[in-house]
Amino acid sequence: MSKSTRRSVLPAKTHGYEFGGPLGAFVISFGLPLVCYSVAFLCNDVSGCPVPSILHPRSLTLGKFKEEAGWPRDGFKGLASLRVTGFVLVYYFFSLVLQAVLPGVVVPGLQLRSGGRLEYKFNAFSSAVTVLLIAAVGTYVQGPDFPLWTFIWDNYVQLITVNIGIAFFLASFVYYNSFSVKAGNKHRRELAAGGHSGNMLYDWFIGRELNPRIEIPVIGTVDIKAFCELRPGMLGWILLDLAFVIHQYKLYGFVSDSIILITLFQSLYVFDALWMEPAILSTMDITTDGFGFMLAFGDLVWLPFIYSLQARYLAIYPVQLGWLGIAGILAVQGFGYWIFRSSNNEKSRFRTNPKDPRIAHLQYMQTKSGSKLLTSGWWGFSRHPNYLGDWIMAWSYCLPTGIAGYVVKHGSPVVMSHGDMVDGEGYVSGGPVKQQVLQGEAKGWGMVITYFYVLYFAVLLIHREMRDEEACKRKYGADWDEYKKRVRWRILPGVY
Repeated sequence: MSKSTRRSVLPAKTHGYEFGGPLGAFVISFGLPLVCYSVAFLCNDVSGCPVPSILHPRSLTLGKFKEEAGWPRDGFKGLASLRVTGFVLVYYFFSLVLQAVLPGVVVPGLQLRSGGRLEYKFNAFSSAVTVLLIAAVGTYVQGPDFPLWTFIWDNYVQLITVNIGIAFFLASFVYYNSFSVKAGNKHRRELAAGGHSGNMLYDWFIGRELNPRIEIPVIGTVDIKAFCELRPGMLGWILLDLAFVIHQYKLYGFVSDSIILITLFQSLYVFDALWMEPAILSTMDITTDGFGFMLAFGDLVWLPFIYSLQARYLAIYPVQLGWLGIAGILAVQGFGYWIFRSSNNEKSRFRTNPKDPRIAHLQYMQTKSGSKLLTSGWWGFSRHPNYLGDWIMAWSYCLPTGIAGYVVKHGSPVVMSHGDMVDGEGYVSGGPVKQQVLQGEAKGWGMVITYFYVLYFAVLLIHREMRDEEACKRKYGADWDEYKKRVRWRILPGVY
Protein backbone atom coordinates (compact mmCIF):
# COMPACT_ATOMS: atom_id res chain seq x y z
CA MET A 1 0.00 0.00 0.00
CA SER A 2 1.57 3.32 -1.07
CA LYS A 3 1.97 6.30 1.21
CA SER A 4 -0.60 8.20 -0.81
CA THR A 5 -3.29 5.64 -0.07
CA ARG A 6 -2.19 4.68 3.43
CA ARG A 7 -4.43 6.05 6.14
CA SER A 8 -4.43 6.07 9.91
CA VAL A 9 -5.83 3.16 11.88
CA LEU A 10 -7.95 5.76 13.65
CA PRO A 11 -11.26 6.75 12.00
CA ALA A 12 -11.55 10.30 10.72
CA LYS A 13 -14.62 10.80 12.88
CA THR A 14 -15.43 9.21 16.19
CA HIS A 15 -18.74 9.27 18.02
CA GLY A 16 -19.71 9.51 21.64
CA TYR A 17 -20.71 6.92 24.20
CA GLU A 18 -23.40 4.35 23.51
CA PHE A 19 -25.23 1.92 25.84
CA GLY A 20 -25.15 4.49 28.66
CA GLY A 21 -21.38 5.01 28.57
CA PRO A 22 -19.07 3.52 31.23
CA LEU A 23 -21.92 3.06 33.72
CA GLY A 24 -24.03 1.21 31.17
CA ALA A 25 -21.03 -0.89 30.17
CA PHE A 26 -20.52 -1.88 33.81
CA VAL A 27 -24.20 -2.76 34.36
CA ILE A 28 -24.42 -4.81 31.15
CA SER A 29 -21.07 -6.58 31.62
CA PHE A 30 -21.79 -7.72 35.16
CA GLY A 31 -25.59 -7.63 35.21
CA LEU A 32 -26.46 -9.74 32.18
CA PRO A 33 -24.39 -12.74 33.34
CA LEU A 34 -26.48 -12.61 36.53
CA VAL A 35 -29.63 -12.67 34.40
CA CYS A 36 -28.43 -15.88 32.73
CA TYR A 37 -27.83 -17.51 36.10
CA SER A 38 -31.13 -16.19 37.46
CA VAL A 39 -33.32 -17.74 34.78
CA ALA A 40 -31.41 -21.02 35.14
CA PHE A 41 -32.11 -21.22 38.87
CA LEU A 42 -35.55 -19.58 38.98
CA CYS A 43 -36.99 -21.95 36.35
CA ASN A 44 -35.84 -25.49 37.04
CA ASP A 45 -36.78 -29.17 37.36
CA VAL A 46 -36.25 -29.20 41.12
CA SER A 47 -39.23 -27.19 42.35
CA GLY A 48 -40.89 -25.29 39.54
CA CYS A 49 -40.99 -22.27 37.26
CA PRO A 50 -40.76 -19.92 39.01
CA VAL A 51 -39.52 -21.46 42.25
CA PRO A 52 -42.50 -21.65 44.66
CA SER A 53 -40.99 -19.50 47.41
CA ILE A 54 -40.89 -16.51 45.03
CA LEU A 55 -44.69 -16.57 45.05
CA HIS A 56 -44.70 -16.28 48.86
CA PRO A 57 -42.13 -13.58 49.63
CA ARG A 58 -43.21 -13.19 53.28
CA SER A 59 -42.13 -16.71 54.09
CA LEU A 60 -39.07 -16.61 51.86
CA THR A 61 -35.78 -17.59 53.48
CA LEU A 62 -32.36 -17.90 51.91
CA GLY A 63 -32.08 -21.57 52.85
CA LYS A 64 -35.45 -22.44 51.37
CA PHE A 65 -34.74 -20.47 48.21
CA LYS A 66 -31.40 -22.20 47.67
CA GLU A 67 -33.03 -25.60 48.13
CA GLU A 68 -35.83 -24.85 45.65
CA ALA A 69 -33.48 -23.24 43.13
CA GLY A 70 -31.18 -26.25 43.07
CA TRP A 71 -28.21 -24.22 44.30
CA PRO A 72 -25.01 -26.36 44.24
CA ARG A 73 -24.25 -28.11 47.52
CA ASP A 74 -20.66 -26.86 47.42
CA GLY A 75 -21.79 -23.27 46.89
CA PHE A 76 -20.18 -21.02 44.32
CA LYS A 77 -17.57 -23.67 43.52
CA GLY A 78 -20.34 -25.77 42.04
CA LEU A 79 -21.02 -23.14 39.36
CA ALA A 80 -17.85 -24.18 37.56
CA SER A 81 -16.18 -27.45 36.65
CA LEU A 82 -12.77 -28.23 35.18
CA ARG A 83 -14.26 -31.20 33.36
CA VAL A 84 -16.96 -29.08 31.73
CA THR A 85 -14.40 -26.40 30.89
CA GLY A 86 -12.26 -28.99 29.13
CA PHE A 87 -15.13 -30.30 27.02
CA VAL A 88 -16.23 -26.79 26.04
CA LEU A 89 -12.70 -25.87 24.98
CA VAL A 90 -12.60 -29.05 22.87
CA TYR A 91 -15.88 -27.91 21.25
CA TYR A 92 -14.37 -24.51 20.40
CA PHE A 93 -11.18 -26.09 19.09
CA PHE A 94 -13.16 -28.54 16.96
CA SER A 95 -15.07 -25.57 15.50
CA LEU A 96 -11.74 -23.98 14.56
CA VAL A 97 -10.53 -27.22 12.98
CA LEU A 98 -13.71 -27.54 10.90
CA GLN A 99 -13.34 -23.96 9.71
CA ALA A 100 -9.75 -24.71 8.65
CA VAL A 101 -10.14 -28.12 6.99
CA LEU A 102 -13.61 -28.10 5.40
CA PRO A 103 -13.99 -26.53 1.95
CA GLY A 104 -15.35 -23.03 1.99
CA VAL A 105 -15.85 -19.91 -0.07
CA VAL A 106 -13.35 -17.06 0.36
CA VAL A 107 -15.06 -13.67 0.22
CA PRO A 108 -13.48 -10.20 0.41
CA GLY A 109 -14.93 -7.90 3.02
CA LEU A 110 -15.98 -4.29 2.49
CA GLN A 111 -13.41 -1.59 1.81
CA LEU A 112 -11.53 -0.59 4.97
CA ARG A 113 -10.76 3.00 5.94
CA SER A 114 -7.05 2.21 5.81
CA GLY A 115 -7.40 0.80 2.28
CA GLY A 116 -7.79 -2.73 0.97
CA ARG A 117 -10.09 -5.51 2.10
CA LEU A 118 -9.84 -8.42 4.49
CA GLU A 119 -10.61 -11.91 3.22
CA TYR A 120 -12.97 -14.30 5.02
CA LYS A 121 -13.36 -18.05 4.62
CA PHE A 122 -16.97 -19.12 5.09
CA ASN A 123 -18.09 -22.69 5.77
CA ALA A 124 -20.20 -22.36 8.93
CA PHE A 125 -23.09 -24.24 7.32
CA SER A 126 -21.07 -27.34 6.46
CA SER A 127 -19.32 -27.14 9.85
CA ALA A 128 -22.66 -27.17 11.66
CA VAL A 129 -23.98 -30.01 9.50
CA THR A 130 -20.85 -32.04 10.35
CA VAL A 131 -21.35 -31.60 14.09
CA LEU A 132 -25.05 -32.41 13.89
CA LEU A 133 -24.38 -35.51 11.78
CA ILE A 134 -21.98 -36.76 14.46
CA ALA A 135 -24.67 -36.10 17.09
CA ALA A 136 -27.29 -37.85 14.92
CA VAL A 137 -25.15 -40.96 14.49
CA GLY A 138 -24.43 -41.07 18.22
CA THR A 139 -28.13 -40.72 19.01
CA TYR A 140 -29.03 -43.43 16.50
CA VAL A 141 -26.54 -45.83 18.08
CA GLN A 142 -27.11 -45.02 21.76
CA GLY A 143 -30.58 -43.52 21.71
CA PRO A 144 -31.59 -40.68 24.04
CA ASP A 145 -28.77 -41.68 26.42
CA PHE A 146 -26.14 -40.42 23.98
CA PRO A 147 -23.65 -38.66 26.33
CA LEU A 148 -23.83 -35.30 24.54
CA TRP A 149 -27.46 -34.74 25.50
CA THR A 150 -27.12 -35.84 29.13
CA PHE A 151 -23.92 -33.80 29.45
CA ILE A 152 -25.70 -30.61 28.34
CA TRP A 153 -28.67 -31.15 30.66
CA ASP A 154 -26.65 -32.21 33.71
CA ASN A 155 -24.11 -29.38 33.36
CA TYR A 156 -26.31 -26.54 32.17
CA VAL A 157 -25.20 -24.00 34.78
CA GLN A 158 -21.53 -24.96 34.42
CA LEU A 159 -21.83 -24.47 30.66
CA ILE A 160 -23.06 -20.93 31.29
CA THR A 161 -20.07 -20.28 33.54
CA VAL A 162 -17.49 -21.57 31.05
CA ASN A 163 -18.86 -19.50 28.18
CA ILE A 164 -19.03 -16.37 30.35
CA GLY A 165 -15.38 -16.99 31.20
CA ILE A 166 -14.47 -17.35 27.52
CA ALA A 167 -16.29 -14.09 26.73
CA PHE A 168 -14.38 -12.24 29.47
CA PHE A 169 -11.09 -13.75 28.30
CA LEU A 170 -11.62 -12.86 24.63
CA ALA A 171 -12.70 -9.31 25.47
CA SER A 172 -9.62 -8.80 27.64
CA PHE A 173 -7.26 -10.40 25.11
CA VAL A 174 -8.39 -8.32 22.13
CA TYR A 175 -8.45 -5.14 24.25
CA TYR A 176 -4.84 -5.67 25.35
CA ASN A 177 -3.77 -6.68 21.85
CA SER A 178 -5.42 -3.62 20.28
CA PHE A 179 -2.66 -1.38 21.62
CA SER A 180 -0.25 -3.02 19.17
CA VAL A 181 -2.21 -1.66 16.19
CA LYS A 182 0.03 0.72 14.25
CA ALA A 183 -0.72 2.96 11.27
CA GLY A 184 0.18 1.42 7.93
CA ASN A 185 0.44 -2.13 9.29
CA LYS A 186 0.51 -4.83 6.63
CA HIS A 187 -2.32 -6.82 8.23
CA ARG A 188 -4.81 -3.95 7.74
CA ARG A 189 -5.62 -3.76 11.43
CA GLU A 190 -7.53 -0.67 12.54
CA LEU A 191 -9.52 0.63 15.47
CA ALA A 192 -13.30 0.94 15.65
CA ALA A 193 -14.90 4.37 15.54
CA GLY A 194 -16.52 4.00 18.95
CA GLY A 195 -13.87 1.95 20.72
CA HIS A 196 -11.13 4.36 21.71
CA SER A 197 -12.88 6.77 24.07
CA GLY A 198 -10.03 6.58 26.57
CA ASN A 199 -12.24 4.98 29.23
CA MET A 200 -10.79 1.51 29.80
CA LEU A 201 -14.01 -0.20 30.91
CA TYR A 202 -16.10 1.24 28.10
CA ASP A 203 -13.53 0.48 25.39
CA TRP A 204 -13.11 -3.07 26.74
CA PHE A 205 -16.89 -3.48 26.57
CA ILE A 206 -17.62 -1.90 23.19
CA GLY A 207 -14.51 -3.20 21.43
CA ARG A 208 -11.38 -1.23 20.62
CA GLU A 209 -10.14 -3.07 17.53
CA LEU A 210 -12.45 -3.42 14.56
CA ASN A 211 -11.53 -6.88 13.25
CA PRO A 212 -9.03 -8.58 15.57
CA ARG A 213 -7.27 -11.61 14.10
CA ILE A 214 -4.80 -14.18 15.39
CA GLU A 215 -2.52 -16.77 13.84
CA ILE A 216 -2.88 -20.30 15.24
CA PRO A 217 -0.35 -22.97 14.23
CA VAL A 218 -1.82 -25.46 11.73
CA ILE A 219 -5.24 -23.71 11.91
CA GLY A 220 -4.03 -20.50 10.25
CA THR A 221 -5.58 -17.02 10.46
CA VAL A 222 -8.71 -16.71 12.60
CA ASP A 223 -10.90 -13.61 12.53
CA ILE A 224 -12.12 -13.67 16.13
CA LYS A 225 -15.22 -11.56 15.55
CA ALA A 226 -16.40 -13.41 12.44
CA PHE A 227 -15.74 -16.77 14.14
CA CYS A 228 -17.81 -15.89 17.19
CA GLU A 229 -20.60 -14.32 15.16
CA LEU A 230 -22.03 -17.53 13.66
CA ARG A 231 -20.15 -20.56 14.97
CA PRO A 232 -19.94 -21.66 18.64
CA GLY A 233 -22.98 -19.76 19.90
CA MET A 234 -25.34 -20.24 16.97
CA LEU A 235 -24.69 -23.98 16.76
CA GLY A 236 -24.74 -24.15 20.56
CA TRP A 237 -28.27 -22.72 20.51
CA ILE A 238 -29.49 -25.64 18.38
CA LEU A 239 -27.56 -28.21 20.42
CA LEU A 240 -29.25 -26.86 23.56
CA ASP A 241 -32.68 -27.08 21.92
CA LEU A 242 -32.04 -30.65 20.84
CA ALA A 243 -30.80 -31.62 24.30
CA PHE A 244 -34.06 -30.26 25.74
CA VAL A 245 -36.12 -32.23 23.20
CA ILE A 246 -34.27 -35.41 24.16
CA HIS A 247 -34.74 -34.68 27.85
CA GLN A 248 -38.49 -34.27 27.41
CA TYR A 249 -38.61 -37.63 25.66
CA LYS A 250 -36.63 -39.31 28.44
CA LEU A 251 -38.95 -37.85 31.08
CA TYR A 252 -42.30 -38.49 29.46
CA GLY A 253 -41.83 -40.94 26.61
CA PHE A 254 -43.07 -38.51 23.96
CA VAL A 255 -42.11 -35.22 22.30
CA SER A 256 -44.71 -32.44 22.35
CA ASP A 257 -45.74 -30.52 19.25
CA SER A 258 -44.83 -27.26 20.99
CA ILE A 259 -41.16 -28.11 21.51
CA ILE A 260 -40.93 -29.50 17.97
CA LEU A 261 -42.36 -26.26 16.59
CA ILE A 262 -39.95 -24.04 18.54
CA THR A 263 -36.95 -26.18 17.64
CA LEU A 264 -37.90 -26.15 13.95
CA PHE A 265 -38.42 -22.37 13.92
CA GLN A 266 -35.12 -21.71 15.64
CA SER A 267 -33.24 -24.27 13.54
CA LEU A 268 -34.52 -22.66 10.35
CA TYR A 269 -33.44 -19.27 11.66
CA VAL A 270 -29.94 -20.53 12.46
CA PHE A 271 -29.41 -22.48 9.26
CA ASP A 272 -30.69 -19.57 7.20
CA ALA A 273 -28.04 -17.39 8.86
CA LEU A 274 -25.32 -20.02 8.35
CA TRP A 275 -26.24 -20.56 4.69
CA MET A 276 -26.16 -16.79 4.12
CA GLU A 277 -22.94 -16.41 6.14
CA PRO A 278 -21.27 -13.92 3.72
CA ALA A 279 -24.14 -11.51 4.44
CA ILE A 280 -22.58 -10.70 7.82
CA LEU A 281 -19.88 -8.71 6.01
CA SER A 282 -22.31 -5.81 5.48
CA THR A 283 -23.74 -5.85 9.02
CA MET A 284 -22.97 -3.24 11.65
CA ASP A 285 -21.33 -5.91 13.81
CA ILE A 286 -18.59 -6.43 11.20
CA THR A 287 -18.33 -3.03 9.51
CA THR A 288 -18.70 -0.68 12.47
CA ASP A 289 -18.57 -2.24 15.94
CA GLY A 290 -15.30 -3.27 17.49
CA PHE A 291 -15.01 -6.68 19.11
CA GLY A 292 -15.27 -6.44 22.88
CA PHE A 293 -17.28 -7.94 25.70
CA MET A 294 -20.57 -6.74 24.17
CA LEU A 295 -20.24 -8.96 21.09
CA ALA A 296 -18.33 -11.79 22.80
CA PHE A 297 -20.95 -12.21 25.52
CA GLY A 298 -23.85 -11.71 23.13
CA ASP A 299 -22.57 -14.30 20.66
CA LEU A 300 -21.34 -16.96 23.09
CA VAL A 301 -23.63 -16.68 26.13
CA TRP A 302 -26.71 -14.53 25.68
CA LEU A 303 -27.79 -15.91 22.32
CA PRO A 304 -27.58 -19.67 23.03
CA PHE A 305 -28.72 -19.67 26.66
CA ILE A 306 -31.42 -16.96 26.61
CA TYR A 307 -32.84 -17.73 23.17
CA SER A 308 -33.34 -21.40 24.14
CA LEU A 309 -35.30 -20.68 27.35
CA GLN A 310 -38.64 -21.72 25.86
CA ALA A 311 -37.37 -25.16 24.79
CA ARG A 312 -35.84 -25.69 28.25
CA TYR A 313 -39.18 -24.81 29.86
CA LEU A 314 -41.07 -27.24 27.61
CA ALA A 315 -38.57 -30.01 28.37
CA ILE A 316 -39.98 -30.04 31.90
CA TYR A 317 -43.58 -29.01 31.28
CA PRO A 318 -44.81 -30.17 27.83
CA VAL A 319 -47.56 -28.19 26.15
CA GLN A 320 -49.75 -29.87 23.54
CA LEU A 321 -50.97 -27.26 21.05
CA GLY A 322 -53.18 -29.39 18.82
CA TRP A 323 -53.78 -28.60 15.14
CA LEU A 324 -55.55 -25.29 15.82
CA GLY A 325 -52.74 -24.10 18.09
CA ILE A 326 -50.13 -25.12 15.56
CA ALA A 327 -52.03 -23.32 12.79
CA GLY A 328 -52.28 -20.14 14.87
CA ILE A 329 -48.57 -20.06 15.68
CA LEU A 330 -47.64 -20.86 12.08
CA ALA A 331 -49.81 -17.91 11.05
CA VAL A 332 -47.91 -15.60 13.41
CA GLN A 333 -44.57 -16.91 12.14
CA GLY A 334 -45.67 -16.68 8.51
CA PHE A 335 -47.02 -13.13 8.87
CA GLY A 336 -43.82 -11.93 10.52
CA TYR A 337 -41.63 -13.71 8.00
CA TRP A 338 -43.63 -12.22 5.10
CA ILE A 339 -42.98 -8.69 6.37
CA PHE A 340 -39.35 -9.44 7.23
CA ARG A 341 -38.39 -11.18 4.01
CA SER A 342 -40.44 -9.10 1.53
CA SER A 343 -39.16 -5.80 2.98
CA ASN A 344 -35.55 -6.99 2.94
CA ASN A 345 -35.95 -8.35 -0.60
CA GLU A 346 -37.42 -5.03 -1.72
CA LYS A 347 -34.42 -3.12 -0.37
CA SER A 348 -31.92 -5.63 -1.76
CA ARG A 349 -33.45 -5.53 -5.26
CA PHE A 350 -33.48 -1.74 -5.24
CA ARG A 351 -29.80 -1.63 -4.29
CA THR A 352 -28.66 -4.22 -6.84
CA ASN A 353 -30.97 -3.45 -9.78
CA PRO A 354 -33.26 -0.39 -9.50
CA LYS A 355 -34.76 -1.28 -12.90
CA ASP A 356 -36.09 -4.63 -11.64
CA PRO A 357 -39.80 -4.56 -12.68
CA ARG A 358 -40.80 -5.74 -9.20
CA ILE A 359 -39.52 -2.50 -7.62
CA ALA A 360 -39.08 -0.11 -10.58
CA HIS A 361 -42.31 1.70 -9.66
CA LEU A 362 -41.10 2.63 -6.17
CA GLN A 363 -40.42 6.26 -5.31
CA TYR A 364 -37.11 7.31 -3.83
CA MET A 365 -35.15 10.32 -2.67
CA GLN A 366 -31.71 11.16 -4.06
CA THR A 367 -29.14 12.23 -1.44
CA LYS A 368 -26.04 14.41 -1.80
CA SER A 369 -23.90 11.40 -0.85
CA GLY A 370 -25.05 9.63 -4.01
CA SER A 371 -27.29 7.12 -2.23
CA LYS A 372 -30.99 6.71 -2.90
CA LEU A 373 -33.50 6.30 -0.08
CA LEU A 374 -36.79 4.52 -0.73
CA THR A 375 -39.88 6.53 0.22
CA SER A 376 -42.64 4.14 -0.90
CA GLY A 377 -43.43 0.46 -0.69
CA TRP A 378 -42.39 -1.23 2.56
CA TRP A 379 -39.78 1.48 3.17
CA GLY A 380 -42.40 4.19 2.86
CA PHE A 381 -44.48 2.27 5.42
CA SER A 382 -41.75 2.87 8.02
CA ARG A 383 -37.98 3.36 8.17
CA HIS A 384 -37.42 -0.16 9.54
CA PRO A 385 -40.31 -2.44 8.48
CA ASN A 386 -38.01 -5.49 8.65
CA TYR A 387 -37.65 -4.95 12.42
CA LEU A 388 -41.44 -5.20 12.79
CA GLY A 389 -41.45 -8.54 10.98
CA ASP A 390 -38.54 -9.78 13.08
CA TRP A 391 -40.39 -8.91 16.30
CA ILE A 392 -43.62 -10.58 15.18
CA MET A 393 -41.65 -13.75 14.45
CA ALA A 394 -40.24 -13.59 17.99
CA TRP A 395 -43.74 -14.24 19.34
CA SER A 396 -43.79 -17.64 17.63
CA TYR A 397 -40.90 -18.68 19.90
CA CYS A 398 -42.84 -17.81 23.05
CA LEU A 399 -46.50 -18.54 22.30
CA PRO A 400 -45.99 -22.34 22.27
CA THR A 401 -45.31 -22.17 26.03
CA GLY A 402 -48.88 -20.94 26.58
CA ILE A 403 -49.79 -19.46 29.94
CA ALA A 404 -46.57 -20.64 31.48
CA GLY A 405 -45.67 -21.77 34.96
CA TYR A 406 -45.44 -25.09 36.80
CA VAL A 407 -44.77 -26.68 40.18
CA VAL A 408 -42.81 -29.91 40.65
CA LYS A 409 -44.13 -32.27 43.32
CA HIS A 410 -41.69 -35.04 44.20
CA GLY A 411 -42.60 -38.54 45.33
CA SER A 412 -46.31 -38.00 44.77
CA PRO A 413 -48.39 -41.06 45.73
CA VAL A 414 -49.82 -41.73 42.28
CA VAL A 415 -50.09 -45.04 40.48
CA MET A 416 -49.52 -43.88 36.92
CA SER A 417 -47.03 -44.35 34.10
CA HIS A 418 -44.59 -41.63 33.13
CA GLY A 419 -46.07 -39.28 30.55
CA ASP A 420 -49.64 -39.71 31.86
CA MET A 421 -51.60 -36.55 32.50
CA VAL A 422 -52.73 -35.52 35.99
CA ASP A 423 -56.16 -33.92 36.19
CA GLY A 424 -55.79 -32.71 32.61
CA GLU A 425 -53.14 -30.13 33.43
CA GLY A 426 -49.83 -31.79 34.30
CA TYR A 427 -47.65 -34.84 33.82
CA VAL A 428 -46.00 -37.65 35.72
CA SER A 429 -42.31 -37.93 34.85
CA GLY A 430 -40.30 -41.12 34.81
CA GLY A 431 -37.39 -42.07 37.07
CA PRO A 432 -36.84 -43.97 40.29
CA VAL A 433 -39.23 -41.61 42.08
CA LYS A 434 -42.35 -40.50 40.29
CA GLN A 435 -43.01 -36.79 40.31
CA GLN A 436 -45.92 -34.64 39.22
CA VAL A 437 -45.37 -31.49 37.20
CA LEU A 438 -48.48 -29.34 37.56
CA GLN A 439 -49.25 -25.70 36.87
CA GLY A 440 -51.06 -25.05 40.12
CA GLU A 441 -50.48 -21.63 41.64
CA ALA A 442 -47.50 -21.00 39.34
CA LYS A 443 -49.74 -20.73 36.27
CA GLY A 444 -49.07 -17.44 34.52
CA TRP A 445 -46.02 -16.52 36.61
CA GLY A 446 -43.70 -18.52 34.38
CA MET A 447 -44.49 -16.14 31.53
CA VAL A 448 -42.04 -13.69 33.06
CA ILE A 449 -39.34 -16.11 31.92
CA THR A 450 -40.78 -17.73 28.79
CA TYR A 451 -41.93 -14.41 27.30
CA PHE A 452 -38.84 -12.50 28.39
CA TYR A 453 -37.40 -12.93 24.89
CA VAL A 454 -40.22 -10.91 23.27
CA LEU A 455 -39.69 -8.00 25.66
CA TYR A 456 -35.92 -8.15 25.37
CA PHE A 457 -36.06 -8.37 21.58
CA ALA A 458 -38.31 -5.30 21.39
CA VAL A 459 -35.78 -3.33 23.46
CA LEU A 460 -32.95 -4.66 21.29
CA LEU A 461 -34.65 -3.69 18.02
CA ILE A 462 -35.57 -0.21 19.28
CA HIS A 463 -32.01 0.36 20.47
CA ARG A 464 -30.62 -0.93 17.17
CA GLU A 465 -32.99 1.37 15.31
CA MET A 466 -31.76 4.32 17.38
CA ARG A 467 -28.15 3.43 16.54
CA ASP A 468 -29.09 3.19 12.86
CA GLU A 469 -30.72 6.62 13.05
CA GLU A 470 -27.55 8.16 14.50
CA ALA A 471 -25.39 6.50 11.84
CA CYS A 472 -27.66 7.69 9.03
CA LYS A 473 -27.75 11.20 10.46
CA ARG A 474 -23.95 11.31 10.40
CA LYS A 475 -23.87 9.92 6.86
CA TYR A 476 -26.66 11.88 5.17
CA GLY A 477 -26.87 15.08 7.24
CA ALA A 478 -29.70 17.39 6.16
CA ASP A 479 -30.93 14.82 3.64
CA TRP A 480 -31.82 12.52 6.52
CA ASP A 481 -33.96 15.23 8.10
CA GLU A 482 -35.83 15.59 4.83
CA TYR A 483 -36.19 11.83 4.53
CA LYS A 484 -37.75 11.64 8.01
CA LYS A 485 -40.38 14.14 6.92
CA ARG A 486 -41.36 11.84 4.06
CA VAL A 487 -41.21 8.60 6.07
CA ARG A 488 -42.41 9.64 9.51
CA TRP A 489 -42.59 6.38 11.42
CA ARG A 490 -39.58 4.44 12.66
CA ILE A 491 -40.96 0.88 12.90
CA LEU A 492 -44.75 0.68 13.37
CA PRO A 493 -46.92 3.47 11.91
CA GLY A 494 -49.12 5.16 14.48
CA VAL A 495 -47.16 3.68 17.38
CA TYR A 496 -43.43 4.27 16.94
